[in-house]
Amino acid sequence: MKTSTVKLTVCVAATLVALAGCYGPVFPTVYEPGEYKGASDPLLKTHATAESKQALQQRFTTSQTDR
Repeated sequence: MKTSTVKLTVCVAATLVALAGCYGPVFPTVYEPGEYKGASDPLLKTHATAESKQALQQRFTTSQTDR
């Protein structure tokens, strides 16, 4: 009888610890539509070059010709 009480106590304690890890305030983040507020993307400058656009077009054409 004593071992089942100890097992039950350990299970309850483990459950409480597991549930305590999930606790936290849940507040949704609301963003303005159409307005990006993050850091600027460094790949946009790379994509703006003609060589990059040509390489991407060639890669796309190569990968799609087998279909």
